Amino acid sequence: MRWTLRFALPALILGLTLFVMLYINYDQWDQYDAPAYAWASLQNTFRGSTLDNPPPVAGKVGDKVVIMAKVESEDTDWVAQNLPDWQHAIYTVNPSSTTPNTTLTTPLNKGHESMAYLTYIIDHYTSLPSTLVFIHPHRRGFRDAWHTDTPLHDNVDSLRRLRLDYVHKNGYVNLRCNWNPGCKKPHRKNKHITAEVWTEVFAGLSKASFGQPDFVPGEVGAACCAQFAVSRERVLERPKSDYEGLRRWVTETEKDDAQSGRVLEFLWHVIFGMDAVYCPEEKACYCNVYGRC
Repeated sequence: MRWTLRFALPALILGLTLFVMLYINYDQWDQYDAPAYAWASLQNTFRGSTLDNPPPVAGKVGDKVVIMAKVESEDTDWVAQNLPDWQHAIYTVNPSSTTPNTTLTTPLNKGHESMAYLTYIIDHYTSLPSTLVFIHPHRRGFRDAWHTDTPLHDNVDSLRRLRLDYVHKNGYVNLRCNWNPGCKKPHRKNKHITAEVWTEVFAGLSKASFGQPDFVPGEVGAACCAQFAVSRERVLERPKSDYEGLRRWVTETEKDDAQSGRVLEFLWHVIFGMDAVYCPEEKACYCNVYGRC
């Protein structure tokens, strides 16, 4: 009996500690999809990773492009190395005196990734590829790329799994299916998208069906975090002047870099023709977007 109590008490304390930790951190674990990440990591450890040594991609560069913003210190060589069948437009937002002349840059370092996204559309409006994918510059990582919705939070895996036929069928797809954060009911009273902000952003833009200034929805919801794919046809449903107007808002608003970027993060789906609340059921989203049925 003494030995039983001796081991039972530490086990009970450990169990309670783990329970409390899980309870306190549940929301973050849910956002990071920690169980799936842990399981995928174990599989890679014992079976050998297929992502660290990706198979070569056959064929020529396709009619599709990856667009991203980066700071000069970030390494984005992984794009060309692992996605050779994709065109890529990588914008340095903070060029220095040593930045090569061939480097793509943005007019201003503001609005986080939105300045690069809009600049690409504006500069290539008459010659867009059929599929445009907008993503962040970090390839993977449990913390750095937690918003990338594959088991190992890996953008190479995300783009290789992406069902381009569904992108063209739907016009717009969010690359994140996990509802947390952005789609859960409490999140839809979005503090970044006030009536004033909505009116400012859409003032003067065309296409009333894409969010007219005098119609402010009660809720705005979409899974975070500004990584998505659109078809050329969907982009062209708006005139070039709309994208110029959006970039002008980012440039002129009193909101800072982070705040202005956050506003557009939760409006890209509206800009590209989806309802103010665009939250596909998670299981269906994984199946439609990534073929994980």
